[in-house]
Amino acid sequence: MIGYWILLLITAFFAYCFGSISTLSIASVFVFHRDLHRIGKKSMFLSNFRRLYGWKGALKLLGVELVRDLIPILIGSLLLSFKGHADIGRAFAGFCLVLGRLFPCFNRFRGSCASMCLIVSMFCINLSLGIATAVAVLAVTWFSRYLAAGAIAGALTSILVTVLVVDDNLLRMLLILTAGIVLVKNLPAIRRIANKTEMRMSLEEDISYKFDETF
Repeated sequence: MIGYWILLLITAFFAYCFGSISTLSIASVFVFHRDLHRIGKKSMFLSNFRRLYGWKGALKLLGVELVRDLIPILIGSLLLSFKGHADIGRAFAGFCLVLGRLFPCFNRFRGSCASMCLIVSMFCINLSLGIATAVAVLAVTWFSRYLAAGAIAGALTSILVTVLVVDDNLLRMLLILTAGIVLVKNLPAIRRIANKTEMRMSLEEDISYKFDETF
């Protein structure tokens, strides 16, 4: 029993730390060789990023985040597989990963909406669950242009599909907790959306930056 708890603690440590690491920091050093934190100081980061690097650059950034999210989940699966609970290891790692993304210790506990972490965590447990979560996040984000709205839709979908398709009680509880914390963290955005103070993604071509150039 003690060995089981030790494995859980190791999983929690790695998953939370990986979740707390900024994707922008990793991509800045290893992929783009430029400080991406300087982009989007006065406007939506993703809009400016797409303007500078295009969709190919956005896919590279997405790939970095995907790898960052997968590593701790695979570690959790490997460690708990020694006790015959690889699925619990993946689910617990996913929960700690999302926790790190929402409350990163390396950024004064101010994190993002954690949509990507949620999708990856669900995919690693159940294909149907992952697909449903991804569709909900992407569809609502696309039509609303609000990242938080997509995260809320994904969390609600995850909870509903988990109740329907997951039989193991402990596994179900971990998945509901993972989606629940994403839901609770993003709920305040509903008021900002209603008040039109929440920043929206823009997929239109932005040429306003050209007026800042020196001729």
